[in-house]
Amino acid sequence: MTVDVAATPAEAPATNGHGNAHSTASFAALTLGSIGVVYGDIGTSPLYALREAVMAASSGGEPAPHAVMGVISLILWALIVVVTLKYVVILLRADNHGEGGTLALMALAQRAVTRGASVIVLLGIISGALFYGDAVITPALSVLSAIEGIKLVTAAFDPYVVPLTVIILVMLFAVQVRGTAKVAAFFGPIMLIWFLVIGIAALPPILRHPEVLWAINPMKAVTFMLHHGIIGFITLGAVFLAVTGAEALYADLGHFGKRPIQTAWLFIVLPSLALNYLGQGALVIADAKAIENPFFLMFPDWALIPMVALATMATVIASQAVITGAYSLTRQAIQLGLLPRFEIRHTSEAHSGQIYIPRINKLLLISVMLLVLMFKSSSALASAYGISVTGTMVVTAMMGFVVIWKVWRWSPFAAAALIAPFLFLDLTFLAANLLKVLEGGWVPLALGGFVMTLMYTWRRGSRLLFDKSRKLEFPLADLVAMLEKRPPQRVAGTAVFLTSDPLSAPTALMHSLKHYKVLHEKNVILTIETAPTPRIDPSERVRLEQISPTFSKVTLRFGFMESPNVPRALAIARKLGWQFDIMSTSFFLSRRALKPAAHSGMPRWQDHLFISMSRSANDATDYFQIPSGRVVEVGTQVTI
Repeated sequence: MTVDVAATPAEAPATNGHGNAHSTASFAALTLGSIGVVYGDIGTSPLYALREAVMAASSGGEPAPHAVMGVISLILWALIVVVTLKYVVILLRADNHGEGGTLALMALAQRAVTRGASVIVLLGIISGALFYGDAVITPALSVLSAIEGIKLVTAAFDPYVVPLTVIILVMLFAVQVRGTAKVAAFFGPIMLIWFLVIGIAALPPILRHPEVLWAINPMKAVTFMLHHGIIGFITLGAVFLAVTGAEALYADLGHFGKRPIQTAWLFIVLPSLALNYLGQGALVIADAKAIENPFFLMFPDWALIPMVALATMATVIASQAVITGAYSLTRQAIQLGLLPRFEIRHTSEAHSGQIYIPRINKLLLISVMLLVLMFKSSSALASAYGISVTGTMVVTAMMGFVVIWKVWRWSPFAAAALIAPFLFLDLTFLAANLLKVLEGGWVPLALGGFVMTLMYTWRRGSRLLFDKSRKLEFPLADLVAMLEKRPPQRVAGTAVFLTSDPLSAPTALMHSLKHYKVLHEKNVILTIETAPTPRIDPSERVRLEQISPTFSKVTLRFGFMESPNVPRALAIARKLGWQFDIMSTSFFLSRRALKPAAHSGMPRWQDHLFISMSRSANDATDYFQIPSGRVVEVGTQVTI
């Protein structure tokens, strides 16, 4: 079942009212915060990235020094080109009223084009679906790789790696309901300590083998790729593990702002990561057996247990970042009409972005547990990683081209010249990662394909249902003229009829007249729109239009990153002159029971999937935060 209210993108651009969101927090605090939230994923990549890349380059044999140098060079230049140039320098400028991320970029690109908007939406669906694959694999891989460090203390700990990982992940997902506001205050300092420690620990191996510094020369990477053929290509798939998490740079733009994210990367994160990879490489060049776990072997024996503890905290923080990202992405997808309504709980009164979605939390936990129990080691799971992230990066580059061309108003040739090298690199990484499909790469593809099917089905089904309902509905202007000319029996109070189409008479109004044959003294046709901007300024939240002495239209506009709160928005309407008492106001909603039609615009299986998703959608009363005691639901049956 679903309610006759849709998230209809508004055509007119709106002010987001978010421009000064970061003015109250100091630049240093925002920079520290970005280190904790934005860089958790990419910051924990040294736990497994170099090990997997060198093992791929060595084809299971003993790693040769020239191969190690080639791998380090590839990793360093991937960090410089993909993360620094593409994301930090270019894409952080492509913000949608201060917000970043693939769906924010989709909305920005969609608003800028007159043709091909459906292709932009499809790209947004693909990138959004692939992100869920990343959100499932990151917690499993990161925590597993951290806990595996205890095996170096004694082999007796080996059987406890998976159980410990499961316990930590269950605890992580269990505390989500309480929110992350209190814990997040420690994220920045812990990750700052992490980056300082991994950078400083790399200095002794580098000083013992300074020849590893030659890996900074990009020709080492080029030579390696030219002389290793298919092995070099396979290695590239593992090298990409070092840049997973780069999308978080862009997705968290609205939380911290461009300058703090750029400063944290250039002065703390990038130098620490570069030093750590060089240090691991120096260790493996000196002793090929160190490839077993070069990250933890950089530390003396007495420091192993503290480092495992610090690595576990760092990986939990990295996992928290993608879990929170999954919640934010889901809310955006609901508002943009790509998913049905889910229950969204706010865990902080001060920060609107801190939300908890029970259904997503449960699905993520189940998926993560299955991955840990299926793969059982970070090396096995590393094969599953990369495809979802590279796919998202390819889509981001494509939508970035549209924004640079249409929004920044560059010539198409200049925009293509800027983006083409990055797109080529992303496609190369994607092709290299696709070689890992049979080894576990099918997991994010299957998960992404499933979410993609859900998003496409919901959007397509909602459009078909809207078109069908519109054909059956009566023009509102004609109905109001008839009712004002020959009014039925009037009753005291105000009736608010929710509808997604303000030009047609709401189904709930038609059925109320048909069965009760009465009309309230005041009647309001309420439409809720989702703007293609992240937030709407309160001054532009409400539009009022009087269409007759007893009928008026009210349009409430929300950004795609906001949770609609109808009573709070109507309080603004009261200031604009709409006099109403919430306790004498009834909200009429149309609840539709869907049945598959003999001939619909979708295959039969998709009809059933859409109907199932509609029935599982959260109640509109809760989603729009309307007082449940003031709601009247009118049921109708509709075939689709």
